[in-house]
Amino acid sequence: MASKAAVAAVDFTRIYSTLGLGKDTIAALQAFRKRHGDAQRIQSQYASQPTTIDLAHYRSVLKNKAIVDEAEKLLKDFKVVTYDVNAHVKAIETFEAKAVEKAQATAAQIDVELKELQATLANIEEARPFEDLTVEDVGNAHPRILEAVETMVKKGKWTVPGYKEKFGDLSLM
Repeated sequence: MASKAAVAAVDFTRIYSTLGLGKDTIAALQAFRKRHGDAQRIQSQYASQPTTIDLAHYRSVLKNKAIVDEAEKLLKDFKVVTYDVNAHVKAIETFEAKAVEKAQATAAQIDVELKELQATLANIEEARPFEDLTVEDVGNAHPRILEAVETMVKKGKWTVPGYKEKFGDLSLM
């Protein structure tokens, strides 16, 4: 009973979204939950059915008593078949191992992204206002800009391609 309450208390949609699980992992978990729910429904359905057979009733109803005797003999001789579930347990364990491995990889990836985001946030908080930046600061931050400007100056190009199309011609003459 406690496990049913625990399963009911788990918000799987929140888990899927907050852990950032991959589509394959989410699909596998949902399929597993569906199979589990189906198995529970079938088990409860069979558990509610009566398990005793009233052979005396069948003897009184049927004319052919030999059929009832044969059915009674078959019921007495019936032995429950046991299945080796080790293969299924191994499959579940490998699924669990893959899920744990993917979860750990996802957690590691999230940790790396979180560190990068924290570094970016710290950089943004420590950055100077745009008005206080100099050309040297921009050039040091992005050396490709300096290289592009140097090449344009060497080639004698004093206009930026696409500037007039985007901002228009601001010259008064």
